[in-house]
Amino acid sequence: MHNVPKVKNAFSGRIVFMAVATQKRARTDVETDRGFMRRALDLAARGKGRTSPNPMVGCVIVRNGQVIGEGYHERAGLPHAEVNAILAAADDIAGTTVYVTLEPCCHHGKTPPCADLLVQHRPARVVIAMHDPNPVVAGRGIAALEAAGIEVEVGVLEPEAQTVNEAFSKFITKKMPFVIAKCGMSLDGKIATRTGDSRWVTGEASRLLVHELRNEVDAILVGSRTVMVDDPSLTTRLEAQAKDPIRVIVDADDYLASDRRVFSQDSAAPTWVAIPNGRSFAGADEVIAVPDGPGGIDLSALMRELAKREVMSVLIEGGGTTHASAFAAGIVDKVMFFIAPKIIGGRDAITAVEGEGAEKMADVVQLERMTARSIGEDVLIEAYVKQCSPES
Repeated sequence: MHNVPKVKNAFSGRIVFMAVATQKRARTDVETDRGFMRRALDLAARGKGRTSPNPMVGCVIVRNGQVIGEGYHERAGLPHAEVNAILAAADDIAGTTVYVTLEPCCHHGKTPPCADLLVQHRPARVVIAMHDPNPVVAGRGIAALEAAGIEVEVGVLEPEAQTVNEAFSKFITKKMPFVIAKCGMSLDGKIATRTGDSRWVTGEASRLLVHELRNEVDAILVGSRTVMVDDPSLTTRLEAQAKDPIRVIVDADDYLASDRRVFSQDSAAPTWVAIPNGRSFAGADEVIAVPDGPGGIDLSALMRELAKREVMSVLIEGGGTTHASAFAAGIVDKVMFFIAPKIIGGRDAITAVEGEGAEKMADVVQLERMTARSIGEDVLIEAYVKQCSPES
């Protein structure tokens, strides 16, 4: 009788020990998956500005805790991440774990389906960060893997993966570009003095980051007044592997002249001019005629036209009137405001967002997921425009 409690305690202790050990293994497995997926996301990001209108995807192949192959989608029309990772693998990938940042495609495009390729090579497990928002895929790639008896897990570092492909997700589901409104301004919200002098509001580190942004987007959009006053080149000035985006100039009031640098400089990137229907402009690589709208032209219609031309991301660089028109049209998805430690002052100085502005606080543009970080001497505020539901 006296031995019974001891046996029970010993048995209970083993159960507790086994449970704790199982939990530790589970935590270790989760952290292992997150670590390899983080590497896959880093690889995916190497395709920034090069894969449009395709998504950025990274892939890592692991056997017994060791990476045996990895790759990423380097450029639209070239092999996908899974293909590059398999080609880089030291040996056959049967029985391995494959980490991929986006659901493998299951349709024939410019390249064969990656889901079929994985089924052919028989990994034991495929870990996927997020479902493919493309309606052509939409879970079918996962279903193909599971039908072949491959274990599939979805959702590891999903928020991070969604951020990497936020432009692709909007483009493929809404047939509209992802739009970033960027500006450099003083602490009191001015982007130039009352005389129009704007060189330079922000510091060198901020200006370098803007060139990196240009290197990543498909197009830059500015108003004709910015082009006429500042005569910018709107190119990417980085030391290596820079890509100039398409230059899109909105000329709502027939203010633009063709003697500006965007029309004459040596760049592989074209310059497009958007004008109201019924007008003409000579000197641009392409003229896009759109209906009238707030601020002069319908920017929503312009975005649809850009999407038809496979422009997946647009960086609006101002000026204040163009920003105001963009917010009024509801086309902005994200803001990136560089704030310099300067006070410009003056009621006639140009502000970051001009126009008439909201009449009531209930009508202002609401932002969410706001972050702040130092960029040299400046502060960069990043936030997303809050999308109101139809009922609100």
